Amino acid sequence: MTLGSLGNSSSISSTFLLSGIPGLEHMHVWISIPLCFMYLVSILGNCTILFIIKTEPSLHEPMYLFLSMLALTDLGLSLCTLPTVLGIFWVGTREISHDACFAQLFFIHCLSFLESSVLLSMAFDRFVAICRPLHYASILTNTAIGRIGLASLGRSVVLIFPLPFMLKRFPYCGSPVLSHSYCLHQEVMKLACADIEANSIYGMFVIVSTVGVDSVLILFSYALILRTVLCIASRTERLKALNTCVSHVCAVLLFYTPMIGLSVIHRFGQQMPHLVQVLMGFVYLLFPPLMNPIVYSVKTKQIRDRVTHAFCY
Repeated sequence: MTLGSLGNSSSISSTFLLSGIPGLEHMHVWISIPLCFMYLVSILGNCTILFIIKTEPSLHEPMYLFLSMLALTDLGLSLCTLPTVLGIFWVGTREISHDACFAQLFFIHCLSFLESSVLLSMAFDRFVAICRPLHYASILTNTAIGRIGLASLGRSVVLIFPLPFMLKRFPYCGSPVLSHSYCLHQEVMKLACADIEANSIYGMFVIVSTVGVDSVLILFSYALILRTVLCIASRTERLKALNTCVSHVCAVLLFYTPMIGLSVIHRFGQQMPHLVQVLMGFVYLLFPPLMNPIVYSVKTKQIRDRVTHAFCY
């Protein structure tokens, strides 16, 4: 096949093909039932967290304002992937136009990196609350929280904004099949019949400057928190201080573990079974929005009490 014919085929094809779970296509309708349930729990859980924080004046504190940012981000992530995932598993709709794919990956990556920023902000909140308790109210004012939120959103948008345009300039030839039920930059760029080195380098730069930096700063925050807690004389007070961090630590592990795993698989795990890549992709985008409201409802007494009151009375 000549280069000219490749160019012609790429101009004719204007869609990608999304994938479900390989080898289980005949089970997709049944698989859609737990998937639909997970989306429903995720959306209702995050909406409940947002509603409780908004309507309960006693929760208008920095910790819960950051939690509302996390819930809003998780809600956005769920809604980004919902149409294509359920479209595949319910009715078998695999086709997605290039522009729709680029738009979806923009929102997925933007919200993912925004969640990383929010988790860093929550780590800073715990650091100030435990290590600088007397200055907590003066440091984390509503104005400061608003600026942190806007800076986090701005960073994500600025870094991800070039990606759709960098992908749009490529011709796409050969197989248009993607491995997941949604679009990701690191996967779409591999379908281009052009030099993708610039995209690969920029993608790595974005990951290092967001997830890489944020994870290091979160670890550093907890190192300082642990040092401060170990200096507290009372064992009860030490446990009380650490208990306020449990929910956040769970959220950090739920987010960073599958994200780092999926990035490593995409870049270095070509020999791994395709099913592992697909399942890791589902864990990456479905589990954090699903589990975060559950973790915070179970481990945070104020949220747990409001949820119990809302559903039991």
